[in-house]
Amino acid sequence: MNESALRRALLIIAVLGLALGLGVWRYGIDIASPDTIWTAATLPVVAALAISILRDFWIGRIGVDAIALVSMSAALLLGQALAAVVVAIMYAGGTVLEDLARGRAERNLRALTDRAPRVAHRKSAHGTETVAVDQVAVGDELLVRAGELLPVDGILIDASALLDESTVTGEPLPERRGAGDALRSGTVNAGEAFVMRASAVADKSTYAAIVRMVAAAQTAKAPFIRIADRFALLLLPATLLIAGIAWYLSDDPIRALAVLVVATPCPLILAAPVAFIGGVSRAARAGILMKGSAALEALAQIRTAIFDKTGTLTLGGAELIEIDVAPGQGTDGPLRLLASLEQASHHVLADSIVRIARHGNLLLSQPCDVREHRGEGLEGQVDGISVVAGSRPLVLGNGPLPNWAESGESRYRDTQVLRVFVTIDGRLAAVFTFGDAIREDALGTVEALRSAGITRIVMLTGDDGAAAEKVSASLHLDAVFADATPADKVGTVEAEKATAPTMMVGDGINDAPALAAATVGVAMGARGGTASSEAADVVVLTDRLQPVAEALRIARRTRGIALQSIIVGLALSGAAMIAAAMGHITPVAGALLQEGIDVAVIVNALRALGDGRLEHSPTGRRS
Repeated sequence: MNESALRRALLIIAVLGLALGLGVWRYGIDIASPDTIWTAATLPVVAALAISILRDFWIGRIGVDAIALVSMSAALLLGQALAAVVVAIMYAGGTVLEDLARGRAERNLRALTDRAPRVAHRKSAHGTETVAVDQVAVGDELLVRAGELLPVDGILIDASALLDESTVTGEPLPERRGAGDALRSGTVNAGEAFVMRASAVADKSTYAAIVRMVAAAQTAKAPFIRIADRFALLLLPATLLIAGIAWYLSDDPIRALAVLVVATPCPLILAAPVAFIGGVSRAARAGILMKGSAALEALAQIRTAIFDKTGTLTLGGAELIEIDVAPGQGTDGPLRLLASLEQASHHVLADSIVRIARHGNLLLSQPCDVREHRGEGLEGQVDGISVVAGSRPLVLGNGPLPNWAESGESRYRDTQVLRVFVTIDGRLAAVFTFGDAIREDALGTVEALRSAGITRIVMLTGDDGAAAEKVSASLHLDAVFADATPADKVGTVEAEKATAPTMMVGDGINDAPALAAATVGVAMGARGGTASSEAADVVVLTDRLQPVAEALRIARRTRGIALQSIIVGLALSGAAMIAAAMGHITPVAGALLQEGIDVAVIVNALRALGDGRLEHSPTGRRS
């Protein structure tokens, strides 16, 4: 039986024992005395708690649970079995609530390992053979077919290759590589088949290193420590001291027991878990998945925020930035012809172009005689018109640009964009420029985070420095770290974390190690279950950035409610302890009073389920 099941069983035993004992007492059933039944129901809780405390003590941790053990044991020894079983129910109920609140999400590397390259096509004297990726040796020549993952790190042998490196670098646009360039495992061949030479075995390649870093960073995380334990070193000796003084002055051990019973720290045991349950539920309604109360509590204390660029601060796709058209041309004509032609293409831009045209209510035609030059462009006929679209070399060859297109070429010369040249019946008619656009809510999110107390906001990206600086300037960020490998990202996160509690926000596989290394990792998971979602503590389920600021607000409000409940509960328990020490409260009355205090702190903690924005309306009434 696991610990969670054991705790539930202990709660059931205590509740049934209390009910059975009350029934025997009320109806005079002659099966056993009520005290015997209540004692039998309490002893399993006492035994389990004693074992737990000894185990914690062995690792150097003392919790407030020790007060519950002392009060139950003293109650049994002094013949106050009813008080003992009530305390047992309070304690067992608190542990069950805590289990529900924590709800630990199992972190595994399934998303990473499922995507890992499995086979490679190795060239040999007998032709090309398919082998398991772990059989590839350094120096082997490998054929990588269109659409396949690169199985290991290597060097490009063929003249060129078009690679989708988004899973490793985060860059959304395919990159053209030339002979002799280094290639990384885990990237995708977005063009024609090519040949490469392995420069590392699978276990030493880039993708395998990412998997290892995620596992190592997750293992290094400290376990969640309950808020209650932070008060233990003060509360435990103070309670025993007051109980001892009450006993000494009154010469009545029952008075000391009453002090112990009302001091049982159920406000501590219950308040935080209940508030955290409410906070996690509230976050879920806002499209934010919190992986347990530990993530929520840690998020509440964040002071530094680190953002990936592509797919996080930006949309992570190729968006149409500008259309340059020949004199006398409108934009709709070339766009309609281009979108009609792109319906026959599987290129990364095709869906985007077609979507833009349809959004503009342009009527598309069915293309014919389409010929696609993989990674370069395509040509075909649309309504009897010859259309060629693609890279400048494909469309214009070595020919010069007309004057009207020169300005656009100059503007984007040093910018990470993709330019699609379009000729209509042999004449250049338009140039479409695509790039990665900043999210509409990015600036508002950054401002909201600063208003919430985030003191430092940083961009950390594997993209080009110039593109990163441009985005940073638009969002007024404090620092930029560009051209970062997954290992560089982990190092930067660790350095920032050493200065202040740090949140890392990202969306790609390349971000997973950094997300796991941060105090809190936040994944943009709207586009499906990825390694980043597995590694993160918090997952934003909507394709917007604003929920990141909302998650911080919910976390801080929830933690504030939990602390408020604890402080109020302790204050009420403290007053009850004084009354018990003066002989005004009996052990049973103290246990029932403590139950009333529990209800009060639970009701307060349940406020975390609400939004919190309208708790005080302009009229002064609570909403």
